[in-house]
Amino acid sequence: MGEPLRIAIAGLGTVGTGAVRLIEANAGLLKARTGRDIVITAVADLDRRDRGFSGTGYRWYDDALAMAEECDADVIVELIGGAEGIARTVCETAIARGRHVVTANKALIAHHGTALAGAAEAAGVTLAYEAAVAGGIPVIKSMREGLVGNACNRVYGILNGTCNYILTAMRESGRGFQEVLAEAQALGYAEADPSFDVDGIDTAHKLAILASVAFGCTVDFAAVHIEGIRQITAEDIAFAEELGYRIKLLGIAKRTPEGVERRVHPCMVPLGSPIAHVEGVFNAVVADGDFVDTIIQVGRGAGERPTASAVVADIADIARGNRVATFAVPAARLASMPAMPMHKHRGAYYIRLMVLDRPGVFADIAAILRDHDVSMEAVIQRARAPGGAVPVVMTTHDTVEAAMVQCVDAIGALPFCQEPPHLIRIEPF
Repeated sequence: MGEPLRIAIAGLGTVGTGAVRLIEANAGLLKARTGRDIVITAVADLDRRDRGFSGTGYRWYDDALAMAEECDADVIVELIGGAEGIARTVCETAIARGRHVVTANKALIAHHGTALAGAAEAAGVTLAYEAAVAGGIPVIKSMREGLVGNACNRVYGILNGTCNYILTAMRESGRGFQEVLAEAQALGYAEADPSFDVDGIDTAHKLAILASVAFGCTVDFAAVHIEGIRQITAEDIAFAEELGYRIKLLGIAKRTPEGVERRVHPCMVPLGSPIAHVEGVFNAVVADGDFVDTIIQVGRGAGERPTASAVVADIADIARGNRVATFAVPAARLASMPAMPMHKHRGAYYIRLMVLDRPGVFADIAAILRDHDVSMEAVIQRARAPGGAVPVVMTTHDTVEAAMVQCVDAIGALPFCQEPPHLIRIEPF
């Protein structure tokens, strides 16, 4: 058996408390599997309330930075959160002091991962972040190590359990976004300020990280096209089902001849696709490898226990002496790949219109589509309401995003269009 691995935990919120509980509860199992005792020597948090763990032998700090500088630990576990401020400083300080860093901080890695990886590799220490993407699903390890022999050209998935819960509940109940969001907040699935989740930012953080691991490129959050789910209506979800699709908020990264496509937005996916049936708070990650073909991983993407499990998995790798490059290749060799502009994306689209029911409407719409070289695939119109407004839904064959946006703008400007057209991309997974 080796010397004990000493760890210090900065931040005792949900995940930090879960990590302490796991290490205390499964100390014997971890020792048997890593060959070393994993010992918590220090914790840092301003709130010293009882959290239901023993805390025996822990030194308690109010200042996480002081802990990173002076504590008796081999590993600093950063669970404070946020791309800047104390979380970033704690990680930079720990690396400078020759300590390994484990974090669940997806914002930090998405914004500063390349620089932190370079610093860690130069210092000869590990920067580990399994818990930053998809909670309890070991997606970083599987892509970085399990698929090491595969060239990966696409990775995508459901990366936010809050959004997936909301879209699932809207479909099952027929209720609108605001009502289901309030329910999610009451159940603890959504924050009081849900913006990071429902506006797609959380998913974008995770996608930026996945793209780096999959393609060997620098982490480039600024290159991610981001849309959220606030504009999705119960009507959209019902029409999607009628057309043979289900709506999911997806993060999609793909290598193309024109650069790396990184996009987060609601998608219609075929009902026959496995990802269409990942429901509730669950996450799913799909990766395409040239030899392994397609792998799909599904599990809980957030919460105390799944995320703590991922944190401790990284600690166990350090205890075993497992060392791999932070983003699968050394930071100095991460490529700066061009981003493919969103206006060059090519695919099929769903458009929902609210138009006055009067002669000539379809002729005007069809003329705009023709002028922009967009071909309709299917049309749904509800019962007639002469002189009143009726919903009209169209799907298109594959076309270029720029042309589709121009079509939508032109249709929205027509006098019979009663509200802005709503567009959702269709993905043929």
